[in-house]
Amino acid sequence: MKSDGLRLGTWLLLGPALLWLLLLIVLPHVDMLLVSLRQRTGFGQYQTSTVHYLAFFTEPLYWRTFMRTAVMSILATILTLVIAFPVAWYIAKMVRGRVRSLLFMACLVPFWVSELVRTYGWMILLRETGVVSGFLQWTGLASGSVEMLYNDVAVMVGLVYASMLFMVVPLVTTLDSLDDCLIEAAYDLGGNGWSVLREIVIPFAMPGIVSGCIVVFMLSLGNYLTPVLLGGKGSMWFTEQIFTQFIVRFNWEQGAAFGVLLLVLSSLIVWLGLKLTRQSFTEVMR
Repeated sequence: MKSDGLRLGTWLLLGPALLWLLLLIVLPHVDMLLVSLRQRTGFGQYQTSTVHYLAFFTEPLYWRTFMRTAVMSILATILTLVIAFPVAWYIAKMVRGRVRSLLFMACLVPFWVSELVRTYGWMILLRETGVVSGFLQWTGLASGSVEMLYNDVAVMVGLVYASMLFMVVPLVTTLDSLDDCLIEAAYDLGGNGWSVLREIVIPFAMPGIVSGCIVVFMLSLGNYLTPVLLGGKGSMWFTEQIFTQFIVRFNWEQGAAFGVLLLVLSSLIVWLGLKLTRQSFTEVMR
C-alpha cells in the first residue's frame, strides 16, 4: 500500500515535466516530421514523399550552408571553452565568499536582457561609427572609420558572448567539487602546472566540459539572431535557410524537412563528440 502511494506521488511530481515534454517538444517534432514528408500535388492535396530531404543533398547551397554552420558552431564552442575555463577555475578555486558571488553575478547580469538587445549592443560597438572604430581613430591606429560588422569574426564574437554563461556554469559546478588535496598531492609528487592540468584537472572536469560544449554547440547551431544581425545577408547560416522557407517562401514542407535535418545532424555531431571524448550521455547529464 505504501509503495503504491509512493509510486503515485512520483508520477504526480513528474506529471508537469512529462506534460511539458509531450506538448512542447515531442508533439511539435512529430508534427514537423509529418509535414516534411508531404509533397503538394494540388490545392489542399498532398502525397507522401521524401523530395524535400533529397533537395537538401542535391542542392549544394543547402548542405554547404549546413556544413559552414556546423564548422562555425564547433569553432565557437572551442573558443567559448578556452575563454570560459580560466574564468570558471578562478571563480571555483581562487576566490571565496562575496568576491566569488560578485564574479558569478558579473557573468549572469548580461543575460538579464534579451538576446536581441545584447546583439544590438554588439552592433553599436562594432559598426562603422561605433565605439571600437572611434577608439581606434582616437588612438591613431586607424586613419578612418573601420567597419567590423558583417563578417565571420563579428559572428564568432556574438556567438561566444551569447553562450559564455552556459559554459561557465557547468565548469564551475564541476571544478568546485575537485578536492584541493589532489592538486597539492600532484605538486608534492613532482608535477608542474601543465601536468597537473592534463592529468588531474581536465579529466576530473571532463563531464562539465562535455555538458557545456553540448549546450553551447546546440545553441550556436540553432542561433538565428546573432548570425543574421552581425553577419548580414552573407552570413549563410542554416537557420536563416529555415526561416526563408517558412516565412519568405511559405514552403512549410521544405522548412520542416530542414528543421528535422538540423535536429538529426546536430544530434549525430553530438554523438560523435561523446564517442571521441569517451563520455556517455548519462554520465554527462549526471
